[in-house]
Order: sequence, then structure tokens, then C-alpha cells
Amino acid sequence: MTKSRPDAPRAFFEAEAAGLRWLAEARAVRVAHVVDVAAGRIELERIDEVPPSRAAARRFGAQLARLHAAGATAFGAPPEGWDGPLFIGRRPMARADSHAWGAFYARDRVLPFLEIAVSAGTVTLEEERDVRRACDVVSEGAFDDDEPPARLHGDLWTGNVLWSDDGVVLIDPAAHGGHRETDLAMLQLFGCPHLDDVLDAYDAERPLRDGWRERVPVHQLHPLAVHAAGHGRSYGRALHQAALAALRAADAA
Repeated sequence: MTKSRPDAPRAFFEAEAAGLRWLAEARAVRVAHVVDVAAGRIELERIDEVPPSRAAARRFGAQLARLHAAGATAFGAPPEGWDGPLFIGRRPMARADSHAWGAFYARDRVLPFLEIAVSAGTVTLEEERDVRRACDVVSEGAFDDDEPPARLHGDLWTGNVLWSDDGVVLIDPAAHGGHRETDLAMLQLFGCPHLDDVLDAYDAERPLRDGWRERVPVHQLHPLAVHAAGHGRSYGRALHQAALAALRAADAA
């Protein structure tokens, strides 16, 4: 499987390759092998896809828990050994060296994309105020805990989860150090076959903290902001609704 992009930013595909290798080093969930990478192109092993199964979903849930447990040096940390830029989809993504999750998440994963979305007209000024209020609450530590930085795929929507005879294979990461609930929230946002089995097996392997379901909208602020920045008004509305839900979750905590 070869992808190419003549107008790719500097180190675009090299960043993808670094992310794939970092995830593979955890020896947890299978990750597409990088055959070759160069400026403007990347070649990955071919993955023969099969229909998803509950058994494969449960294996994936446990494997994902082990991937997250492999950890990262800090929230916002890039793949170990990678000193180039980070991307999510086609957009640049900030790197950080933070030991406070909420401050990092609001500053580097939500607000930069919110500003683009407002400029694009996909988020209204009234909605922007509510999203910024939610970011203030997150930044102040309302959802901080003692979870260590997890090794995140970072763009874990269903299109990047391939099903093979050997189980799930991950592609196209935006790999970085973050909170493990963010990967799970993205799976729930965009759907995943046999999602309940994935989540149940994850929780059995590495139990989630009480209240994680109520925090899902908090962790969906990032992917929704990214999508609102480039994929239309519906994502701007969804981002606003997630921000309101995050504010309610903070009030209830």
C-alpha cells in the first residue's frame, strides 16, 4: 500500500513512519509495517482485510490497553527519537513536554483547531465562547488525575482500524503521549465494529477510572475541533455540544 502526496509538508510521511514504529515497539497491537518512506511518499505492507469479529474485537481491546500502558515521556511528547513535526490528518499538531494533562490538552489539542474553525465559519462566535469556557475548565485541571502519559495512536477512528486474519492492524497514527481515554473517545465518536466488546476487553485488561463514560465528551473535544477546522458546520455544532457536556461533567464531578 503506497501513499503519495507531491505537496506534502516537510517530513509529513516521515512523521507517520516514526509514529508507526513507536507504536510497534510496544509489541501490543499489530501496526502496519513501513516498507519504505521518503519525501512525499510512504509504502506500507499490504493488509488483506476480513470482516470484523467479536473475538478479534476483544483481542484488540486488550491489545490497545497494553499499547497505552507502554507510555510516553510526557503529555504531548512525540514518538521517541523523532525530532520532526507532528500531524493529525493533514494538519500540523503541536508537540509538548507537559506533566499536566488538562493544560496540554486545551492549549495544544483543542484551541489551535478551534481558532481555524472559527476563521472558517464552521463554529459561531457564541459557540466559540462555550468551547473556550470548557477549555478553561479543562486547563485548570478539572479532569486531571494521576494517570501517566499513555502511548496514543492519536487518530483512532474506524478508518484507521483494519481487520485482518491476524486481528486488528493500525494505520495512519497521529502518535503522541496523551490520556488513554482520548483514543477510546475517538473510537466511540466515529464508531467501531463490536465496540462494546473492545471496551469491555480493554477494561478487563486495564480497568478504566470511575466516571470515564461521563468524560467521553471531554476527550472528544480534540477530534471534533480537528474536524470542525476542515470538514464542515456539522462538526462545529458537535464540538459545541461536546463542550457543553464537558462543562456539565465538570459541574457534576
